[in-house]
Amino acid sequence: MEIDVILKIAGIGIITAIVNIILKKSDKDEIATFVTITALVIVLLIVVDMVGGLFETVKNIFGLS
Repeated sequence: MEIDVILKIAGIGIITAIVNIILKKSDKDEIATFVTITALVIVLLIVVDMVGGLFETVKNIFGLS
């Protein structure tokens, strides 16, 4: 697994946590929830792209294309 993808996901998590803490301290809980959900969707899109690449690799290895 490539280390840059892991670092990208970890960076998104750290930034989301910081923004979430700042927004909750400012009594903006709804916006903090939206930020968390948005970060989750971004990470899920990254993971789905990786899984798609995995399936393409498996198809190429076994000659299923």
